[in-house]
Amino acid sequence: MSEAAALASMMISLLDHWGVGDREKISLLGLPASTKPRSLQGYHHGKALPDDENVMTRVEHLLGISQALSLANPLNERAAVMWLHRRNRRLNGRTPLATMIDDGLDGITRVRIQLDCSYDWYLDEQRARTQAGP
Repeated sequence: MSEAAALASMMISLLDHWGVGDREKISLLGLPASTKPRSLQGYHHGKALPDDENVMTRVEHLLGISQALSLANPLNERAAVMWLHRRNRRLNGRTPLATMIDDGLDGITRVRIQLDCSYDWYLDEQRARTQAGP
């Protein structure tokens, strides 16, 4: 199995673990709206995700969220999944999962910032460099 196919299989398995439905997987990954839910099985069996910047950006953030959840709950895997499904006041009372699905890449980024302070610091540094100019 190629590295790209292994990544696709891992992402679908991760979203399965999080309790994400097929239509929501399509949305979270930024796959074309015409993607049929049954086609997701191909990603378990050697099909690579589209080589698309939007898809790969989402994958990077979703993997970052997964890593941050693992670090926050190293001894309780279920707690991480529960966090994704629990309403969060910092997300206007919505669940992190709903925020990611409804708000697309902006929502995914917002959830990652909630979990991963090092990513938030990275963004702050990038903003400071942009404002400082050349």
